[in-house]
Amino acid sequence: MNTPDLSAFWMPFTANRYFKSHPTMVTGGQGAYFILPDGRRVYDCLSGLWCTPLGHGRPEIVAAVRAQVGELDFAPTFQVGHPKVFELAARIARWAPAGLNRVFFTNSGSEAVDSALKIALAYHHARGEAGRVRIIGRERAYHGVGIGGISAGGIAANRRVFGALSAPFVDHLPHTYDPAHMRFSRGQPVWGAHLADTLERLVALHDASTIAAVIVEPMQGSTGVIVPPVGYLERLREICTRHGILLIFDEVITGFGRLGAPFAAQRVGVTPDIVVFAKAVTNGVVPLGGMIARQDIYEALMRGPEQTIELFHGYTYSGHPLACAAGLATLEVLEKEGLIGRAAQLSQVLEDAVHSLREEPHVSDIRNFGLAAAVELGPREGQPGARGREAFARGLEAGLLLRFTADTIAVAPPFISTEEEIRDMVETLRGVLRRIV
Repeated sequence: MNTPDLSAFWMPFTANRYFKSHPTMVTGGQGAYFILPDGRRVYDCLSGLWCTPLGHGRPEIVAAVRAQVGELDFAPTFQVGHPKVFELAARIARWAPAGLNRVFFTNSGSEAVDSALKIALAYHHARGEAGRVRIIGRERAYHGVGIGGISAGGIAANRRVFGALSAPFVDHLPHTYDPAHMRFSRGQPVWGAHLADTLERLVALHDASTIAAVIVEPMQGSTGVIVPPVGYLERLREICTRHGILLIFDEVITGFGRLGAPFAAQRVGVTPDIVVFAKAVTNGVVPLGGMIARQDIYEALMRGPEQTIELFHGYTYSGHPLACAAGLATLEVLEKEGLIGRAAQLSQVLEDAVHSLREEPHVSDIRNFGLAAAVELGPREGQPGARGREAFARGLEAGLLLRFTADTIAVAPPFISTEEEIRDMVETLRGVLRRIV
């Protein structure tokens, strides 16, 4: 295969100059594997970007999208509807945590976060508490790249250049990762629930009457699989309830089975007021995101004359027919094949395998939760991120498409993986670690 002209495409979240002199191309995908231009198969260690738990080329999804584009390729959802958007919303509501049953569609997780934040403000405004304008995020959080998401997010590189665009009424909780107390924890660390009490300090600082919502990822994925301490999310829920603050779970990564339950909320037994989703809802085949809210949040906005638009917010492609067809097919496969239960089964296999890397060269920590794990490498002196990049390159040579952020390697394999594939992934990674400098 001839390499195409690489110059025109400005790649997202990529070192463009490095990539274009060292291109890594994929030309196909089948099951749990990507296919490279030379025909080699490499194991998809992160399910795309956390978004393809069913693997690639699922015939049910291909057929559903193909049929949909022939039947109805596009329809707006401003003032009209199409059957599949209502069908998918009802299906998602049935999967959602108890009490959350109103679904708003977007095109991505970034848009879903911004939508959730806007709806939180609109809810308080409708209830006569227009002074609740402040959002509380968390350090090291990733909530996408919209203005709301960057503002509430806590990854410095995402905020450094764009800080001038940040929303003004935002504050942040501390992150929950303390290696002194958490290194090599299996699942949720037992230390750290008290970190939620910082929210009480922020309430005292700003006054509860000014705070609209707290937004957190139940498991912080993009910053390297940061797992919530036992009791931490429960404590956040208690504080938010006491002060009338909405609790939003950003489940763009954890939604639809990654932690062995439909949503992380059910896995940890904590019900937020709003859940944000994207990625796996369509198996990554067609972009789709959204949020699920409590019915009373929806009802608070359903006031005034019946013909009045209640929320001045939405997107041209909200509930796109192709995305809805892909979403319905994805949820059907997940349910029919019991793949969320399978993800829970495979979680123990991954935990046992990945923690066997503890004594390998450069490994400073290992974390896991559900069917996700991270291996943290000690940085090379004066070259932060160099070991992560080398692990990525050597992994590709060995048949693994890894995900690295600085010196952290994250894995979140497809739910369709076999136990042998997961163990083989870890053993191959062991060999990679022994070869990096």
